[in-house]
Amino acid sequence: MNTTDLTTPALLVDADALEANIADMAAALPGPRLRPHVKAHKSTALAARQAAASHPGFTCATIREVEGMAAAGLGEDLLLANEVLDARRLGALDARVTVAIDSPQTLAAAVAGGVREVLVDVNVGLPRCGIAPSVAGALADRARAAGLTVRGVMGYEGHLMMLDDVAERARLTEECMARLLAAHADVGGDIVSGGGTGTYALNTWVTEVQAGSYALMDTAYTAAGLPFRQALSVLATVVSVTAPSGEMPGWAVADVGLKALGMDHGNPTVPGAQVWFCSDEHLTFAPGEPLVVGDRIRVLPAHVDPTVAMHERMHVVRGEHVLDTWSVDLRGW
Repeated sequence: MNTTDLTTPALLVDADALEANIADMAAALPGPRLRPHVKAHKSTALAARQAAASHPGFTCATIREVEGMAAAGLGEDLLLANEVLDARRLGALDARVTVAIDSPQTLAAAVAGGVREVLVDVNVGLPRCGIAPSVAGALADRARAAGLTVRGVMGYEGHLMMLDDVAERARLTEECMARLLAAHADVGGDIVSGGGTGTYALNTWVTEVQAGSYALMDTAYTAAGLPFRQALSVLATVVSVTAPSGEMPGWAVADVGLKALGMDHGNPTVPGAQVWFCSDEHLTFAPGEPLVVGDRIRVLPAHVDPTVAMHERMHVVRGEHVLDTWSVDLRGW
C-alpha cells in the first residue's frame, strides 16, 4: 500500500524518524532512567518498540491506558501519573500498578481499588495536581498506615517544557526539583519521578524521566530546540484551490481541521506554505508552490498528544510506502 491509497485525513509516522528518536532517547536515558509516557502516542505497538529499547516501565495518564498496556503484556511497571477517585478497575489487573496520590481522598480511592503501591504527587510549581511539599510526608505516613507501599514522589515541571531560553529552563527546573527533593526527604522511597521531553536533558535530579512526546514530536517541541525528529504528520488532500485575483492572494484548502489536529499549541505547519486558519474540517493556507485539487500534503501538528487521540490508527511509512498500520488502541477512558 502507498499513501495515495489512504483515506484522508490520515495519521502518518515516519519509520526512520521514529526509530532514530527512540534510539537517541535510549542512549541519553538508558533503561529505567526513562519511564516513557504513553499518553503521547496511545499505541501499544509503539510502546512495544520503546520496551524493546530497554525501558521496562511506563507512565500512563488514564485508567484505559493502564488496562490496555497490561492486556498487551506491557505491565511490568505501570505508573498512573494522575489522581483518580475510582480505582476499582486497577487492583485486579495482571500488572504492577502504581498510582499517584495527592490527598486523603485519592489515597482512599487507591485503597478501595486494591492498588498496593503509590507515589506522592508533589506540586513543584505547575498549578495543577500535587500536594504541597511541606505536607507530602504526612500523606505518605497515612498511606503506609493504610497498608500501602510508598515508592517515592513525583512532580511535573510542565510549565517549563517549552521555554525558549534553555538556560532559564534549566534554572527554573532546578528550583522545581529542590521542592521535590525536599518532599522526598520526608516521604522516602526509591523513586523521584518527573520531567518530560522539554527537560529530559536538564533534569538530573529525578531517578526517572516521564518523557513521551520525543517519540513522535510536534512543531511546538521542535521550536523549543529539542533534537528529536518530526515523525508525526497528518496526510491531507487539497479539496479546493483559489487563484490569485487582483490584490487578493491565492489560497488552497485541505481536508484536515480542528477535528483531526490538536490546536491548543497553535496552528499546524504545512512545509513551504503559510497556514491561515483551521475550521472544523478544513485547513486554509497559502501554498508556496502551485497546487491542484487532489494533491496530497503533509500537515505537521503543533501538539502531538491530542492529535493522536483524535485518530483510530496510525500508518507507519517510509516515503510514500505504508509499512504497517498500528491501532491507536489506548484512546478513551
